Amino acid sequence: MAGNPSPSRRLFGTDGVRGVANSDLDVDLVMGLARAAGDLAGGGTVVVGRDTRRSGPMLVAALQAGFNSVGVDTLDAGVIPIGGVSALVAELGADLGVMVSASHNPAQDNGIKFLDADGFKLDDEREADIEARLALGAPWRRSTGAGVGTGRALPDATDRYLAAIRSHAPRSLQGLRLALDCANGAAHRAAPELFGSLGADVVTFFDDPDGMNINDGCGATSPERLVSETGVGDRIGLCFDGDADRLIAVDEDGHVVNGDVTMAIIALHLKRRGELAGNTVVTTVMSNLGFRRSMREAGIELLETQVGDRYVLAAMREHGAVLGGEQSGHVIQLDRGTTGDGLLTALRLLEVVVREQRRLADLRREAMTEFPQVLVNLAVRSRDLDRASGVDEAIVAAEAELGDDGRVLVRASGTEPVVRVMVEASRAETADSIAHRLAAVVRQELGRT
Repeated sequence: MAGNPSPSRRLFGTDGVRGVANSDLDVDLVMGLARAAGDLAGGGTVVVGRDTRRSGPMLVAALQAGFNSVGVDTLDAGVIPIGGVSALVAELGADLGVMVSASHNPAQDNGIKFLDADGFKLDDEREADIEARLALGAPWRRSTGAGVGTGRALPDATDRYLAAIRSHAPRSLQGLRLALDCANGAAHRAAPELFGSLGADVVTFFDDPDGMNINDGCGATSPERLVSETGVGDRIGLCFDGDADRLIAVDEDGHVVNGDVTMAIIALHLKRRGELAGNTVVTTVMSNLGFRRSMREAGIELLETQVGDRYVLAAMREHGAVLGGEQSGHVIQLDRGTTGDGLLTALRLLEVVVREQRRLADLRREAMTEFPQVLVNLAVRSRDLDRASGVDEAIVAAEAELGDDGRVLVRASGTEPVVRVMVEASRAETADSIAHRLAAVVRQELGRT
């Protein structure tokens, strides 16, 4: 991926450009992406933020140089959640936003996520335009003299973001006891300041980034760490990931509250208040069967997309929905923001707790009953499921065995040579047995690597 991309390989994935920093994602590629995006923009201003990875300052410098060289000014927001970049783009009237982060990936990875002038992630068409311009290469637009872009720091970026986000907060979180897992990432300053300023009793964990400990056995991908190692007692746990676009909560009894459960709690609350626009929630094919049943029983329409928050967002905008997201904790609230923002999601969840004067544990139990879900990832020689008739036959047989008490999903990964087999059932043993039976058929049909 270094340098200009191969014409046969798509550079942008479902969440920007991502790879091992200084290898797949080197300074030449990052500078080229900035030049391509800036060249297409024809000038203007870009807000740039990052998470806490060691490679972040290096890649931010490459971005700024690339943008400035084609006459685009840059505003450096420093370490800040991606929701902050989104909010600042709109507030400052910038033309683009860029977040330098590989989200929940390990520290050696990094990524580039572009946002438009309204704070939304770029759609497929604009990403394709940037990629095509990068592949074309020089000549770039060469600004000289007063036409060269300038870089300026935004030392109050986090303060501006928190001021904006507080406008959506309950009047007070007084009486709530919270434990924050900041994943040693972009939320390490913003999250404690936000929830502390609203009156909550806050203890904070994994808030001491050293450039290499981001997401390291902590954060939204490891919520059990907050339960097992920190002794949070009856506190509500809030776990963020590297760029803080995800939230996984932990209730007062130590049970994990994933994105499906969070959306169910919020959707049912909004439904009761008559505030669920279009009476619709958008989710992906990975959402739990229990979530689907909960929404159906509440009379809420559920729209389903392929995996990826960009597809959730597109469906939300098309159908006028205000709530959508993924089981992973990536929740979008279009009545309050334009991208996944773990802090905004946490505020909404706590708002329900405060308004309904209920424990999160009770809200979790009442919102939905999660079906046991088994996911098997298979490294295969071919991902061509269309030619694997044996897999189709095995899926039909598994669905007949499960009936209405389960679900099967077999899909090829869009980013790696992997086929994912997911099975849900009313009993964990049944889900596990069928998942591994299907996995054996996939291996036989598509081959091991």
